[in-house]
Amino acid sequence: MSGNPKSVSTERVYDGRLLKVDRERFVNPAGKTLEIEMIRHPGAAAVVPVFGSKGDPDPDLIILRQFRYAAGGTVWEIPAGVLEPEESPRHCARRELLEEAGAVAGDLTHLASIFTTPGFTDERIHLFLATELQSAETSHEPDEVIEVETRRLSQLMAMIRDGELVDAKSIVAISLAARFFAGNS
Repeated sequence: MSGNPKSVSTERVYDGRLLKVDRERFVNPAGKTLEIEMIRHPGAAAVVPVFGSKGDPDPDLIILRQFRYAAGGTVWEIPAGVLEPEESPRHCARRELLEEAGAVAGDLTHLASIFTTPGFTDERIHLFLATELQSAETSHEPDEVIEVETRRLSQLMAMIRDGELVDAKSIVAISLAARFFAGNS
């Protein structure tokens, strides 16, 4: 099965501050005409901030405990944010690292780009690894409630395994960072 879907029609049904919802009709690669509601998102960048070098098997990482209304409370996650118009994912990752975690990266390595939920949104998050960190001041947005903490990589992997860290982008990025530090990049 190959080929791209062919758009038949698009109707904007919601145009919000961050999200847009379109009702789309398209022809899939099997030749069937379908209709879906599609959430349009500008994309985002997320970053795993690490104190340590590739030779360190269990480095310290910065992790955020952030209030998320949709999740019903606080969620452990890595620094992340929405791409501004015309902003590169790398710049967004650096900006969010500074704003949310109060850190500046000497080195920023691209880990992967992932779709969050490709069944109904085009949101793509670009994941980065930040090393050679220097401390700076946070500048949280007025609507953000964030606690900045440090945990060992092994602790975060245990939190993932135990279901305490459930944020998908963070699980993927931390797992990729773990491979990087294990020498399996």
